[in-house]
Amino acid sequence: MASNNHCNKSFAKSYMLLKPEEAHFFDIIRVLFSNNLGHRKFVESNKEGPLVDESFRHRWLIFISVMLQKIMMFVAKPLATFGYWVEWFINMVILNGGLHRIPFNFLTGKLVIPDCASHTFMSSIGNLDGRVKLSNLKREDSRYYVSLAMMASKACYENAAFLNATITNDWKMEFIGFFECWNEYMGKVTTQLLIFLDKSENSDTYVVAFRGTEPFNADDWCTDLDISWYEIHGVGRMHGGFMKALGLQKNEGYPKEIQRDENLSPLAYYVVRDILRKAFSENHKAKFIVTGHSLGGALAILFPTIMFLHDEKLLMERLQGIYTFGQPRVGDEAYATYMKQKLRENSIIYCRFVYNNDIVPRLPYDDEDLLFKHFGLCLFFNRHYEVQVLDEEPNKNYFSLWCMIPMIYNAVLELIRSFTIAYMKGPHYREGWFLFSFRLLGILIPGLPAHSPQDYVNSTLLGSIEHHFKSD
Repeated sequence: MASNNHCNKSFAKSYMLLKPEEAHFFDIIRVLFSNNLGHRKFVESNKEGPLVDESFRHRWLIFISVMLQKIMMFVAKPLATFGYWVEWFINMVILNGGLHRIPFNFLTGKLVIPDCASHTFMSSIGNLDGRVKLSNLKREDSRYYVSLAMMASKACYENAAFLNATITNDWKMEFIGFFECWNEYMGKVTTQLLIFLDKSENSDTYVVAFRGTEPFNADDWCTDLDISWYEIHGVGRMHGGFMKALGLQKNEGYPKEIQRDENLSPLAYYVVRDILRKAFSENHKAKFIVTGHSLGGALAILFPTIMFLHDEKLLMERLQGIYTFGQPRVGDEAYATYMKQKLRENSIIYCRFVYNNDIVPRLPYDDEDLLFKHFGLCLFFNRHYEVQVLDEEPNKNYFSLWCMIPMIYNAVLELIRSFTIAYMKGPHYREGWFLFSFRLLGILIPGLPAHSPQDYVNSTLLGSIEHHFKSD
């Protein structure tokens, strides 16, 4: 299918690019009734590559992807405004010691007004699981870095002041930076990442954590919903939305070196790579781990993919592990094969945590239309935080009528567990009213509350995972 413009993506063997900003309503509707995608200006593919599948099933997926992205673009500002006031209200209640304390604090002049840029302000994701301090694990404990990775993935949803204070004062580690990174395709900042340094006598470990999808951020949702793809020769086909978020350039892909004005927002892949290059040239004992929750997990596994492509030998030698939590699928079977080989050749641990009925690891579909595949070690946890080692999570594509009743039943039991877990496991596992309210939603949409960081933090602490990781 020929491209509708003169854009040259020579870095890709083949590609299918969706451009919802150029789609008009009736043009989107026509996709359902015409199999000639070449006449749709919001669908672009290169003529050298294999033809884009024009079956009705695939056209239906394109229709859904573009339509949902258009909706998210339309509601972006009101959604962000609504999210701001939701988070402001939650922080208002928590900072003042409860809803009942607000009138008293107001009358006594002690009312605390939330500041969304302060070190005391927590996001909606952070308030689902308000735990800030690390558990009492020692570095020699085999689950130490896994637990640290999850806490970093959770912390990454917060603002820079919060992260600096938490990492410096509570975790006693070195805050390197919080970076808001540019997406050339969207023409704005869409990607956030955190870097900090865990120092010890024997080794120093840099932690790179990518932020996941923020519930009130339309750009994040557009990234997730974008089923564009790029196929790179020798690597395979990868999710276009995730590639764009990591710093993909329109006509060059990921060039090994790039010139960029220091006054501009950085590109995610390059800012991480350059910081690590400099750090490792100065510190010969330092290593690093990469992590992320949700969308952040997808970026965490995509980062070493580009690192392998560029043959970054120094970084490849120092990469200690990749730990992702509730990560969606990133590429096809060829990509999975490429990554398994590269990870094995470089002795790099890649571990994918999946909690119970979490919907996100089951997307995008692993079926004949989308062909997305998971790979690597999957640690699957049930509601008791009992672990199984699997190649793929059960009910791999989520939408199954046969699984709906057991998922709803499980959501009810998770709701009951909210009242009992603190008594059974200790006060560290206590759940607040906000998370309890979110778990109620799980009865209507099973698998949504299961994506919460709370259950992933609990999995790293309560699950029997020590046999799967060697100590430092």
